[in-house]
Amino acid sequence: MNVLLIEDDPIVMLGARQALQLADMRVQEAASVEAAMQLVAQACPAAILSDVRLPDEDGFELLKRMQALDREVPVILMTGHGDIRMAVEAMHLGAYDFLEKPFSSERLVEVMRRALEKRQLVLENRRLHALVAPQQDFGLVGQAPGMVEARRRIAALAPTQVDLLVRGETGTGKEVVARAIHEASGRSGPFVAINCGALPENIFESEMFGHEAGAFTGATRRRVGKLEYARGGTVFLDEIESLPMAQQVKLLRVLQEKTIERLGGNESTRIDCRFIAAAKADLQALSERGEFRDDLYYRLHVACIELPPLRERREDIPLLLAHCLRLSAERYNTVAPTPSAEQLARWMAQPWPGNVRELKNLADRLCLGLESDEGTRPATPAEQPSLAQQMDGLEKQLLGQALAACQGNVGHAAEHLKLPRKTLYDKMARHQLDPAQFR
Repeated sequence: MNVLLIEDDPIVMLGARQALQLADMRVQEAASVEAAMQLVAQACPAAILSDVRLPDEDGFELLKRMQALDREVPVILMTGHGDIRMAVEAMHLGAYDFLEKPFSSERLVEVMRRALEKRQLVLENRRLHALVAPQQDFGLVGQAPGMVEARRRIAALAPTQVDLLVRGETGTGKEVVARAIHEASGRSGPFVAINCGALPENIFESEMFGHEAGAFTGATRRRVGKLEYARGGTVFLDEIESLPMAQQVKLLRVLQEKTIERLGGNESTRIDCRFIAAAKADLQALSERGEFRDDLYYRLHVACIELPPLRERREDIPLLLAHCLRLSAERYNTVAPTPSAEQLARWMAQPWPGNVRELKNLADRLCLGLESDEGTRPATPAEQPSLAQQMDGLEKQLLGQALAACQGNVGHAAEHLKLPRKTLYDKMARHQLDPAQFR
């Protein structure tokens, strides 16, 4: 594991390098923040030892840039006596430790060994998480390629600190994704959902940033805003496209600086929260038409998770419906009905403009005995899938059910389905079914 040493004083650099190398640690060197970030881009170090004062930028900027890449890389600051307050403040912002100059070789090695041990534990936890994560469904039911990719992205992005965008039509499960990312991230703070479309413009700053006593008529005491309340957690900005331009500017500054000012106050307050934005509209198209800020769009689009509409993954409808029926039956203490093949075929042919939310409503009505054939919306000829498509979807559902019942054991699933093993493997390849997903 490499240690990155950032110091512009050659004497201090030499002493620290020798002490670390004698302790069997591999050392990389840089004399500025920019030079250090170039080395980081090549290979992320296990720990960083940096002077507070450097020729181009200070330790705060280094800390900020490292946390944007990997929040859990230990950053240790070296400081002169006059910079102790600065170093302590940096620790409050996430630095691992600080060393006051002059320090002994023993002290340096001790602190660095603890930092490397912590990093080793972090990497081991991530490795174990990566082994488990692919088996999780994160509340997203379905085996369509778009859903498999969405679950893969959730597993990959959740442990990071990057802000991200979730795109999908109404009812596709954007908040489900946001909550799944929060739960899998390990963040200790709350999940705070904000509907941007329902937030009146005249109270935006008060709700988001909070206010001081006397900031406006009726403000009798200080109030903490939603962003400050979400300290250590995740802020979910739903329907981000609904924000007026003036509010987009204010939000952009918060995303960039990670600081807020309460309404009626003069002091900046640092916030520690991760932002997940959701949009049902095409933000890129909106930005090209001047209806959404380019800079805010690109700031949010660092990473993106796309959720396909239900009409583009019709093969998942039987599996999704069975799942929703089971949940509805539990909720209403009823017995889940078993849809007929005719009903399934009809529902698979519908357009489902409300997507999964609409399907859940159907499950509720079925469990409550409120659904009739007359109340089912017929599909138009253009929306009607072919018989081959319907049969493919049903076959995929049955294969998935068999694999799930056999916990991904292909041999047992083949026996269950009364199929030759080779035939089952061929069908699994055609339907893009991985037995590991069912273990």
